[in-house]
Amino acid sequence: MKTIILLITLYLCSHADTRPSTLFEQKCSICHMQQRPHADLMETMVAPPIMGVMKHVKEAKPTRNEAVAFVADYVFNPTRDKAVCQPQAIQRFGLMPSQKGNLTKEEALIIAEYLYDNFGSRGMGRNR
Repeated sequence: MKTIILLITLYLCSHADTRPSTLFEQKCSICHMQQRPHADLMETMVAPPIMGVMKHVKEAKPTRNEAVAFVADYVFNPTRDKAVCQPQAIQRFGLMPSQKGNLTKEEALIIAEYLYDNFGSRGMGRNR
């Protein structure tokens, strides 16, 4: 019986949905909304919208490789010194908690690439 449970668990883990948008939804959207918040949502936000975060990341890290590497590292090792968001955002929301134990390094890279490719364009909208 233990062998069957182990095999089922391994199968499910190996066939987990690793599409970038799904990973973002599962791992990030609990705190970061994708779109610009409406006025009625401003008070309930627990983290800045991801489009704003990525705008600042792209301003601080000019190439895709630099930005992706930064995000993939920052989610595990966030510090005030490394933060690229506005000081008032950090004051309001605090630093992002480390995602060690919540993400694998592979998932962090997949999400970072997705974020770079889809968020942080001019005007704080989606890159499409």
